[in-house]
Order: sequence, then structure tokens, then C-alpha cells
Amino acid sequence: MTPMTEDDLTRAVLERLEGAADPRFKQVMTALIAHLHAFIREVDLTPEEWIRAIFFLTDVGKACDDKRQEFILLSDTLGASMMVVMLDQLRAARRDADKSVATHTPTPATEATVQGPYYWEGAPILPLGADIAPGVRGEASFYSGRVTDTDGKPIEGATLDIWSGDGEGVYDMQVDGAGMAARARILTDEQGRYWFWSIKPSYYPVPVDGPVGRMLEGMGRHPNRPGHIHMKVYAPGHVTLTTHLFVANSPYIDSDAVFGVRPSLVVDFEHHQAGRAPDGRHMDQAYWSAHYDFRLETSK
Repeated sequence: MTPMTEDDLTRAVLERLEGAADPRFKQVMTALIAHLHAFIREVDLTPEEWIRAIFFLTDVGKACDDKRQEFILLSDTLGASMMVVMLDQLRAARRDADKSVATHTPTPATEATVQGPYYWEGAPILPLGADIAPGVRGEASFYSGRVTDTDGKPIEGATLDIWSGDGEGVYDMQVDGAGMAARARILTDEQGRYWFWSIKPSYYPVPVDGPVGRMLEGMGRHPNRPGHIHMKVYAPGHVTLTTHLFVANSPYIDSDAVFGVRPSLVVDFEHHQAGRAPDGRHMDQAYWSAHYDFRLETSK
């Protein structure tokens, strides 16, 4: 039957999914089609506007390469990445609650946030106390804390996969031929402790020289992220956590361009004069320190 009305068209497209073998795929595509058709009707989209949207997405794809992921940036700036992160962590929390007995309420796991477009697999494994950012622009900062489960039990051998931009917010992936910088993997000791040196991160703008930048300008939005350092924390038998530590009082802490700030992840950085650092190292110049304890959900 040939669709005669807008509603007929939506029903006809949805009927074509009857042969879908994967129930989850069918569920997702049904909702996608229904919402897409509803959106087009709601805004009374014109053919010219639809073509412009297609060319915009084409430009997003063209802007991607092995070090730049414009689609992740698009997802981040529209809040889609953060929505997926929130829902995923809610599912993990429900699983953990289902496993606990009625008389026992575990401490919530550390909140997750977006991964962002600058993650790079294969960072070097460095010993506890290492400086992971030698020669990187920025003010020295000492990071320390523990990794535990939601019952407070320390997790030995947990991995912290760490990365950040430099003191001006520039990531190694944005510099041709720079190689890995301000990245490392650190393993916790038998008490779940970690400590390392890096730099105090700075706020910075997301890339605005591509289609996402044009979109943000059209929306009247700034492109800036507050200062933060990325952590991917994982251990056998536990749910991998992808998160940030945000610098308290950083510019844009209340208006992150990718909606990634969560109050529990905002950390005070303490300023210290030159002298003996917490790990016994002698510092010839002033430095900062930040302390944070991570809590991981147990796996199924």
C-alpha cells in the first residue's frame, strides 16, 4: 500500500522492521524512526534544511581522522555522550544494589563522565610516584588517593589510565609528531593507593575549526571546558570507570561545553611553596596537590 499521509508513511517504514531478527536492534530502530519522523513534522522541516543537515553530517565525517573524532565531539557537545554515561552508571548501580542484602547499603561508586575525543590506547605503564608529564608546559601537581570497591575494600593492582592536556589545554594529539605526553598507566599498591606527578590542568576550548565549531557558533554557545584531568580506572571483577577530576574554581566549571561536570568530581587543588613534597621529593619551585579516592562497582 502506498502511504497517503504523514502517519501512513511512518507506519509503513516501521512495518519494514517486522523481519528484523535482533530484538534490541528492532527496538532501537523503531524508536529512532518514530522520533525522527516526529521531529521532522514538529519543526516542519524543509527539503533545503534536510539537505543542509545531511551535508553537515557529511562534513563531520570528513573532519575525522586517526587523531580527531568529530562525531564524538558532536555527541559530547549535544549532551548525548553524557546522557549515555549517566544511564550506563545507573544500570551498574542497580545491579550492585540487587546483589547487596537488605541490611547493607554500599557507598555509591565514583561518578562517571564523558571519555572525550582524546583518549589514546597504549599509554606507558609507569611506576608509582612517576612524573607522567616531563617537559610538558604547566605547573607541577602531585596527585594521590586510593581505589576501593563500594564497601571501602582497597583494590590492589587497579589501573589508572591517565591523560590530560598541558597547562594551556593542548593535548598531544593536537600537535603533529608530538607522540604521547601527559599520559600513563599507574597501578595501585597493596593498599589500593596511587600517587604520581603531572601538571595542573587548564581550561580550554574544544576544536572549533570544523562543523561542530560552526554549530556551536550558530547556537550562541562558548566552546570551553573547565580544567580537568582524565582517568580511566579499572580492575578485574569491577566495572571500568571513565571519569575526570575537575579543578575547583576553574573558569567554565558551571558551563562545561560537553556537560561533563559532576559536583562529586570537583577537587580542590592545594598550592604549596618549594620544599619537600608529600612523597619526599624536593621541589625547587611551587607546586600543587590534589587528593581523590575512587570507588568501583563490582561486576556481575
